Amino acid sequence: MKNDFRKMEDEMDRLATNMAVITDFSARISATLQDRHERITKLAGVHALLRKLQFLFELPSRLTKCVELGAYGQAVRYQGRARAVLQQYQHLPSFRAIQDDCQVITARLAQQLRQRFREGGSGAPEQAECVELLLALGEPAEELCEEFLAHGRARLEEELRSLEAELGPSPPAPDVLEFTDRGGSGFVGGLCQVAAAYQELFAAQGPASAEKLAAFARELGSRYFALVERRLAQEQGGSDNSLLVRALDRFHRRLRAPGALLAAAGLAEAATEIVERVARERLGQHLQGLQSAFLGCLTDVRQALAAPRVAGKEGPGLAELLANVASSTLSHIKASLASVHLFTAKEVSFSNKPYFRGEFCSQGVRESLIVGFIRSMCQTAQNFCESPGEKGGATPPALLLLLSRLCLDYETATISYILTLTDEQFLVQDQSPLTPVSTLCAEARETARRLLTHYVKLQGLVISQMLRKSVETRDWLGTLEPRNVRAVMKRVVEDTTAIDVQVGLLYEEGVRKAQSSDSSKRTFSVYSSSRQQGRYAPSYTPSAPMDTNLLSNIQKLFSERIDVFSPVEFNKVSVLTGIIKISLKTLLECVRLRTFGRFGLQQVQVDCHFLQLYLWRFVADEELVHLLLDEVVASAALRCPDPVPMEPSVVEVICERG
Repeated sequence: MKNDFRKMEDEMDRLATNMAVITDFSARISATLQDRHERITKLAGVHALLRKLQFLFELPSRLTKCVELGAYGQAVRYQGRARAVLQQYQHLPSFRAIQDDCQVITARLAQQLRQRFREGGSGAPEQAECVELLLALGEPAEELCEEFLAHGRARLEEELRSLEAELGPSPPAPDVLEFTDRGGSGFVGGLCQVAAAYQELFAAQGPASAEKLAAFARELGSRYFALVERRLAQEQGGSDNSLLVRALDRFHRRLRAPGALLAAAGLAEAATEIVERVARERLGQHLQGLQSAFLGCLTDVRQALAAPRVAGKEGPGLAELLANVASSTLSHIKASLASVHLFTAKEVSFSNKPYFRGEFCSQGVRESLIVGFIRSMCQTAQNFCESPGEKGGATPPALLLLLSRLCLDYETATISYILTLTDEQFLVQDQSPLTPVSTLCAEARETARRLLTHYVKLQGLVISQMLRKSVETRDWLGTLEPRNVRAVMKRVVEDTTAIDVQVGLLYEEGVRKAQSSDSSKRTFSVYSSSRQQGRYAPSYTPSAPMDTNLLSNIQKLFSERIDVFSPVEFNKVSVLTGIIKISLKTLLECVRLRTFGRFGLQQVQVDCHFLQLYLWRFVADEELVHLLLDEVVASAALRCPDPVPMEPSVVEVICERG
């Protein structure tokens, strides 16, 4: 190992000796060539200077040749290379002459560039090149800036005039998608070119030039937006949003580029506002469409109800008409939801904007469209509840009944289903207050109650009119002994039976009080043997009027008061009870205004017994019918100078025969 180290040291020493010899040899060579290197460097500098001088002396001819050949860029580069040298040595006569010649040629070059720029025949890139060369020649930037924007304005205004011509009344306007494509490629594309070239050329001019560009873009952009809005307004009649949303998407996308170039002009924000405004208007159009469709359904129902019945062929029943209205309305709602859902599709460029992720879904679709339509539907239905003599007086009672059931079904299930469907399709991220389902259901139930109450009043009014005319037009003092039930009473029973069938098509039976087994056979209370003797026995004595009045008033004190206009429940029994109460109360009040002879009183007995035989089965409590009819006969007896009632058996025979 020691031998190896000694051998290595010897080799290192020999290497150091060789390096020293080489260094000394290199130093001698450099010293020998130093003078020659200096001479070569000096000759190279002289050669470069001569080439520069040659370029300067040839510069006027080169510039002239470039101008003649149209190589304006090369000429400007030549001028730029020589400008500093000529200015530095312009005090020398030879250089002064070259500079003068170059200035003359440069002035001619600038004039040709300006002429080419002003002609405007070439596109924006060529004009930008002209401006760039003029700036390099030292032309005033302020003046060039104004001219550049003026030429850009001329081209863009031509695009605007072309778009405006498509909106004229005579030629057919292209579809909205084609219109926005043309505007995007023509006007917006041109604006992007002008903005990009302007910023590249005049970026060094400071904020003043940037503000000029922003004002330029705002002015022309506002005119373009006005044309787009005019074209979008022509789409109001359509129900399909797919083409409109595609057009808005492309319109919004194309304005992203100038929006980035021209942030100060606010074009992207203005485009977003237009899209939002169109979306709001579209929601309003869908709401009007739903309202029109609902009114159309009601018109169809009224026509079906008013259509004459062909013998042997039945028309659609109320249940079928109700199903048609409900299904048609629900299908229109679903179609509207699907249509406006296109505004929030992920592939649409503006769907991620805060408005479409929040307010559009909550306040627009849910509140304005769906909740607004449900409330509008309820209000439309309530308009049929106006007082007789106005619009509500001509409303078919069956329509009131159908609408009440429709609103009740909405309160029960449909409102909850529609709002749940809306919330699932439009994931609401807005925290603004929303109408609770319970509130809408309460409004729908109140509408159904008002409609059903109005139906009861209207049907009660129809029967009451018949009863009132039958009482007012008859001579009760001179009438003959009754042999039959009056035809009007048969008509009352027939109409009540028809109403019972009609209501039963849409509403459940309801709850009745326990009925006595002999309800249909019992004789009427006033003329039943026991009560008739107790009530009318005093009438045959001289003190009869006083005793009868006293007994009647005492009985009223202890009898339960009948509320004629009590709230109507959503079942058949309650509806029929309300109608019968109104009818019999009308009969009672009409009887109180007349004076009856003996046979007139007996006719009232016969009529009331006939009504009792058939009406008790329609009401919740048969005692109510008995009490009201008792009041009618008792009131007639009080207004009869000779109150001799007919025998109950005779009354029964007449009613059975009738």
